[in-house]
Amino acid sequence: MPMSHAQMYERVLASDASCNGRFFTGVLTTGIYCLPSCRARKPKAENIRFFPSCQAAREAGLRACKKCHPDDFEHGADPVLETVEALVAEVRAEPRKFPDARAIVRRSGFGATRVFELFRLHYHTTPADLLAGARVAAARRMLLGAADGGTSGGGGRRQKTGRAMPLPDVAAAAGFESQSAFHAHFRRLNGLTPSACRELGADDDATAARGFTVTLPAGYPLALLWRTLGRDPLGVTENLKGGVFRAAIRIGADGAPALLTMRFEDGGRVRATCSRGPAHEAHAVVARVLGLSQDTAAFARLARRRGFARLVKGREGLRLVQTVSAFDGLAWAIIGQQINLPFAFQLRQRLALHAGEPAGDGLVALPAPATVAALSPETLCALKFSRQKADYLINAARLIVSGRLDLEGLRELSATRAERVLAAVRGLGPWSVNYLMMRSLGFADCVPYGDTGLTGGLQLLMKLEQRPGADATRRLMSVFSPHRSLATAHLWQMKSNFPGAIPSSTTSAPQNTIGKTNE
Repeated sequence: MPMSHAQMYERVLASDASCNGRFFTGVLTTGIYCLPSCRARKPKAENIRFFPSCQAAREAGLRACKKCHPDDFEHGADPVLETVEALVAEVRAEPRKFPDARAIVRRSGFGATRVFELFRLHYHTTPADLLAGARVAAARRMLLGAADGGTSGGGGRRQKTGRAMPLPDVAAAAGFESQSAFHAHFRRLNGLTPSACRELGADDDATAARGFTVTLPAGYPLALLWRTLGRDPLGVTENLKGGVFRAAIRIGADGAPALLTMRFEDGGRVRATCSRGPAHEAHAVVARVLGLSQDTAAFARLARRRGFARLVKGREGLRLVQTVSAFDGLAWAIIGQQINLPFAFQLRQRLALHAGEPAGDGLVALPAPATVAALSPETLCALKFSRQKADYLINAARLIVSGRLDLEGLRELSATRAERVLAAVRGLGPWSVNYLMMRSLGFADCVPYGDTGLTGGLQLLMKLEQRPGADATRRLMSVFSPHRSLATAHLWQMKSNFPGAIPSSTTSAPQNTIGKTNE
């Protein structure tokens, strides 16, 4: 829909990247035109003119901004983003080459402030945190035998692989300067020690069946986790009973169904087993479900610093529960559009029972993308799917099967790139894209615009007379960047009976329905 000058100006103040390409911003006092997301100082409303294209801005006598490069964006190129992505790829490939965040800044060619800005914008993190995560990931690969600890050395002798290397050598090869830092970071992100992780390296089913134990961080709010895991008491794909969570997942190279069991024990421990498949893959699922990689302490500090201590009071360790797979999240985002939560659960159950596969203990895994891609819209319509939902879900599955959409691979991309890929999928709008990125891909700074659980929480927190609209939501949520995903989780708890409620059509409608079609 056409946007007014005031609406476009709101988007500029929010540095809204979703409006890049929809219009371009011309600053009459400087003679420069920019993308709406440009992080340069915001001009006054009376000094701005909006243009439909770069050509129109040039014809008005303006020149392109050298910070956001609007011409490159219009032509499909984004040199700044590509530079940052190349730098991050280098850090992740060889983290030991970067002793600290300053080394990343020096390698980038940008100033320190600019680098921190770019990392927050495109990766939802800081250079130091990304480096720490890269080191842990590199160590994990070595411990599991997925990466070689070294190649042939002098005299034809072959160095030990990561699975055989002493832990101090693994730490050094990953770039950690001390054993204490290695163990602290590794346990925080994985919930187990490096030596326990090494034991998950075997690919046989017996290792997964024996299981592993994850230690929860101190202060982990189990009650809130259980509230989310048990929100569908009649679920056929997952359930929570008596402190035991069971989920039908797909695991291994063949993507066959398996039963994942998580038993919550005293002392903040979770004992997990999987009926088949590689144990390290089962552990990755458990770590995502528990949200171990989320920096809850940093968000709590930010909330208090911003004057919103009551938002986190009593639930400082709240995590955003992740779906067991990216495709599960995609299916849920499409199925849940424009309907109430109980009916969304019913549709998900019908899909699983019709086309899924048994995983054990009475649970059924959602059908794989290839199975969904082979369905006809009429088949889903017979299960009470709308024709539109059926088309969206089948189309998305076919994109995955054809290789045009690497859904799991989006986790490794920049948030900016992942958002652009998802936004190009028919049926995924702003709410769906952000919901999928935060609930399934683990990005830290997303806002599911249009979600009434979110806007209701903002209304209560900010003491507003009415729920904020999209522009007001962008502005209000900006104070929580780069932790807006966790902010959303806390705001859901303030207003909704179900964490992660689906958006509503009107402010007076139930809080667990979607209002706008995500097209």
